[in-house]
Amino acid sequence: MYLFFPISFTLFLFASAASIRDVDVAIVGGGLSGLAAAKDVAKAGKTFAILEARDRVGGRVLNAHIFGGEVEELGAEFVGPTQDRVLSLADELGLTTYSTYTTGKSILYRNGTVNPYDADLATGGLPPMGSEAQAELASLLTELDSLASELDVHAPWNHANAPVWDSMTLKSFVESRITLQDSLVLFETAIRSILSTETEEPSLLYMLSYIAAAGNQTNVGTISRLVGSKGAAQDSRINGGTQLLATRLAERLGEANVFLNSPVRGIKLNGARYTVKSDRVQVSAKHVVIAMSPPMAGRISYDPLLPAGRDQLTQRMPMGSIGKAIAIYPKPWWRKLGFNGQVQSDTGIIRATYDNTPANESFGAIMGFIEADEMRALDKAANVSQIRIQRWDLEEFSRGGPVAYCPPGVLTKYGLFLRKPAAKIHFAGTEASPYWTGYMDGAIRSGERVAAEIIAGF
Repeated sequence: MYLFFPISFTLFLFASAASIRDVDVAIVGGGLSGLAAAKDVAKAGKTFAILEARDRVGGRVLNAHIFGGEVEELGAEFVGPTQDRVLSLADELGLTTYSTYTTGKSILYRNGTVNPYDADLATGGLPPMGSEAQAELASLLTELDSLASELDVHAPWNHANAPVWDSMTLKSFVESRITLQDSLVLFETAIRSILSTETEEPSLLYMLSYIAAAGNQTNVGTISRLVGSKGAAQDSRINGGTQLLATRLAERLGEANVFLNSPVRGIKLNGARYTVKSDRVQVSAKHVVIAMSPPMAGRISYDPLLPAGRDQLTQRMPMGSIGKAIAIYPKPWWRKLGFNGQVQSDTGIIRATYDNTPANESFGAIMGFIEADEMRALDKAANVSQIRIQRWDLEEFSRGGPVAYCPPGVLTKYGLFLRKPAAKIHFAGTEASPYWTGYMDGAIRSGERVAAEIIAGF
């Protein structure tokens, strides 16, 4: 029997001796974005304070400790090639990675039938289907990659066709290309695993920009890099769990600079400095970093008000709906049967799974994503020892994940305000990254960008 128990963050649960703190930079949000900003601000010799609403650092990166000292990630989990910043940070913090288990057959569960197949996990692999459906789906993916490659990742709204692409949903575009149910079901399953939305929710332009972001300065983004395992976004995991990225970085930054249980309620400009008010501490700073998703940042009171475009953006970008269910077994029994734990299904609450067994195989684990319209119920696997569920849509300071997305009409009108500062208030968060939007790498990149803005402004 494997028992879950709450993570202790006593190292970070500390009190402030003073109710007012004067610093150069106030950082709202103690996730990877805010911590990355603080790292570079500190390196430049500037003082800072991080105000985090939760009782822990990490944001949507969260480890669950289980019996025996092992962990399972309840939030962001995978890293892969071209995610340069998160891999660099892991190396800097002395963290190592191991490959996601991909040996053996994947499974497509379609129309009540189990269909094992040999997947090309570098490209996401196309499950078994009729040749016509396979050709149709392959053609759609190629077209999406081609259109995405035309975008400037820093300003996708500037493309000549952006107004047209932003006027339609991803669904309307796909249905103009797809005629067969097999290919449509598989594409919709892939989108749920990427954005945790249904295809009718994001605009086509937003989806194209998300694909374009799945790379770096020298590698063009592709949809296969988003959905693939080996050599793609789900390539590797971090030994000890991804939250170590946040906790180790916070330790280096110093506990006296991190205020937990401190949700920020208001930010007011007083002369040349901002007063940032939280439930626990008040901070005075020359610059402010908002390291949060746009919809959560919109819940803060600002004086003076933020530009209308930024406010419209925060009102119009909802969070995706995501949860994770992790089943723990004494051993990864599916491996001996020749399976890799990766399943795609056209039915059920959980429609995509991965082998989440640790590198030492001290126990077996299958992780399933609960996404979009399926966030209402859960079917438990037979003979499971323990199951752990994390519903990010019900987490007070996240209200969803993995990313806030843009419905039609948002990116072309308000996308500029994702990264545009409002005076000396700077906006970070994974949504504000031109590369790896929605991922840990994007969060870190955005934090480093705002730190550079601030340092240049002193």
